[in-house]
Amino acid sequence: MAEFVWFLIVLLTLCVASYKRLGLVNTIALTAGVMIIGTLFGDIGWLGWLVFLALAIPLGVSDIRKTHITKKLLAFYKKVMPEMSRTEQEAIDAGTVWWDGDIFSGKPDWDKLHGIPKGRLTPEEQAFLDGPVEEVCGMVDEWEINHKLADMPPEIWEFLKKHKFFAMIIKKKYGGLEFSAYAQSRVLQKLAGTSAVLSSTVGVPNSLGPGELLGHYGTKEQQDYYLPRLASGEEIPCFALTGPEAGSDAGAIPDVGVVCKGEWKGEEILGMRLTFDKRYITLAPVATVIGLAFKLQDPDGLLGDNADLGITCALIPRDTKGLDIGRRHFPLNTPFQNGPIRGEDIFVPLDYIIGGQKMAGQGWRMLVECLSVGRCITLPSTAAGGAKTCALATGAYARIRRQFRLPVGKMEGVEEMLARIGGNAYLMDAVTRFSTVGVDLGEKPSVVSAICKYHLTEKMRQVINDAMDVHGGKGIMLGPNNYLGRAYEGAPISITVEGANILTRNMMIFGQGAMRCHPYVLKEIEAAAKEDRQEQLDDFDKAVFGHIGFALSNKVRSLWFAFTSNYFSSAPFSDDTARYYKLLKGYSANLAFMTDVSMGVLGGDLKRKERLSARLGDVLSGIYLASATLKRYDEEGRLQEDAPMMHWALQTTLFDIETAIIDFLDNFPSRPVALAMKAIIIPFGRRCEKPSDRLEHKIANILQQPSAARARLGDGQYLSREEGSLFGDLEQTLDNVLKCEPVFERICKEKGQKLPFTRLDKLADEALSDGIINDDEAALMRETEAGRLRTINVDDFDHEELIAASAKKQKGKSAA
Repeated sequence: MAEFVWFLIVLLTLCVASYKRLGLVNTIALTAGVMIIGTLFGDIGWLGWLVFLALAIPLGVSDIRKTHITKKLLAFYKKVMPEMSRTEQEAIDAGTVWWDGDIFSGKPDWDKLHGIPKGRLTPEEQAFLDGPVEEVCGMVDEWEINHKLADMPPEIWEFLKKHKFFAMIIKKKYGGLEFSAYAQSRVLQKLAGTSAVLSSTVGVPNSLGPGELLGHYGTKEQQDYYLPRLASGEEIPCFALTGPEAGSDAGAIPDVGVVCKGEWKGEEILGMRLTFDKRYITLAPVATVIGLAFKLQDPDGLLGDNADLGITCALIPRDTKGLDIGRRHFPLNTPFQNGPIRGEDIFVPLDYIIGGQKMAGQGWRMLVECLSVGRCITLPSTAAGGAKTCALATGAYARIRRQFRLPVGKMEGVEEMLARIGGNAYLMDAVTRFSTVGVDLGEKPSVVSAICKYHLTEKMRQVINDAMDVHGGKGIMLGPNNYLGRAYEGAPISITVEGANILTRNMMIFGQGAMRCHPYVLKEIEAAAKEDRQEQLDDFDKAVFGHIGFALSNKVRSLWFAFTSNYFSSAPFSDDTARYYKLLKGYSANLAFMTDVSMGVLGGDLKRKERLSARLGDVLSGIYLASATLKRYDEEGRLQEDAPMMHWALQTTLFDIETAIIDFLDNFPSRPVALAMKAIIIPFGRRCEKPSDRLEHKIANILQQPSAARARLGDGQYLSREEGSLFGDLEQTLDNVLKCEPVFERICKEKGQKLPFTRLDKLADEALSDGIINDDEAALMRETEAGRLRTINVDDFDHEELIAASAKKQKGKSAA
């Protein structure tokens, strides 16, 4: 019996050492100390020591371990792991590891999270938001842009150029604004809440494109020539990457450039003959300079021995002979400038390559490095901005619009949707705030950017769907007074661009995350690829045994989490958020443990098990989204007025994390392994539930009444109450309705009737005549009724008004 007790003590010691990650040597030393104590008590004999030494010596003596264990592990590793392609290697090398690394660690450092500075605007950036951004939002007429012109009017284009909207990423020495990523995000959020065409037009030149590529990789001559012209708006850029044969798989572009000699401006020079077919290129129809990605070939060895140089990026002026440009696509009734670009056997100089000849073949690395930044900003910010404005508008509409003699926002089915809209908007803004600060700190968070792009565009799709359901016919009937319809039509656009969301979820988030963020996987790959045999063995030994210890630690941490729910773990705060920190810490250990088991059991096949890797990516993403939400709540002062939205976002995200874990385990190919993992990770079923009806009721109330919490939710959006501002008119009408209701109730009481909240202008005249209300109250009721009717009414047209101008012209010609 005593021997069994000491066996349990030794086992517990190993578990504690593993939980604390003491390292192999320290673990052996600690275990030996316990063994010595057990021997002194006379309860551990020679058999126990024999077992201990049989394990400790091969593992603890470096030369023995490397010769008899590591060599075999290395040989097996080389056999089962697939080779990494050049594009995969460049994609992994391009990004940096940030908070996503902590998530994969199995023990996130919450002090590190809350030590990351809060995003702040400089006075110049704030002035830009309050001035030119506010002004251009006021210039927008969505019906004119979308239905009449299929473009922004010339005065808006000129305004954008004059105030350098296309130059937010260009340095001041070239005439640009040189704004922070955080400031760019706030600008795009405000624009997106007003017009998708406007935000797309501004977003693209400030994301992946010539401006960014030139700033990072251009030659001095290219920078000095192009960047001032881009900053002033004299040049309009676009970037041509995708085509008919390569959309999300941009690395498979068939477009080619062949190094050769040719005539240029009367002289024979060394250049490239380009053949390409591109589509979906934003700003292409109006662009004056085209960034072009193609595969450069050098069959005659004019640049060196390598015949296939790889993906290359070049700048092609619009007036280049043979360039086919100017036609337009029509993306889901959202007429931002977008179209194809084609070229057949176009000859251009080699110095058109961005960065010059030395950057030939370096295009993929350039693209993925820039995309890891741009994908953190543009689409996530436009999604968040749209969601914020949508949340305020839907809350206002639900409070103004009445059915069955009560505001529709008081109905529980509508409350459920309002809660989703408000909770998602809160979370989405939290993610953009946190992620753009990372970019400003110098990170190139490729995994984080994929998380942001996928989840925020998907959440925007849910937000606009819910908003349309609440608005009903008001959202369906397009016209000058419809502020939702175009956003609903265009929602799938952001789902498909910058890597389709199906690809992003199933292949990118976890695929890159497991390689880039795991503390040992990339080290193992790099060690196994080394040519020096001894260096290879030494580095692989260090990596693989670090990995084994890491996996054991996360197994122990997962077991501890399974049986204690981390109730005894520490959290940075002792309030009602403490539970969230403890749960997320446990899910982090679960993620790391499931990843290691999956890699060990499935090896290279995990890469092809896209639905399994997608679920692991969902866990990774969920922890990131939850972390950003907790950080936002803390940065804004842990205000109880905002707590319902924070709780909804956390509870929904935690429920989704558990769903992903359960689905992963239920579908793991090896059932014995799946059952073993389930016993370690989640033996007693779910810990987390969806938000309660009571919580969602609180969020619905926040959206329907002006308050500090509601104002913070819509922070920075265009809500000016000037004439022509649909959202400003909604806000004013909401205020009027709430002020009018007590007056209305007094009239009902005096008349002894329960009147409908309609025809308030007529009722005002009667009540004023009867002496129930005064002149100011009557004026309020008349103004309220006018605003109420503007809110609930929809547009209608003569048939001729709905015929496009070109069709009218054609009809006129036919009649003549």
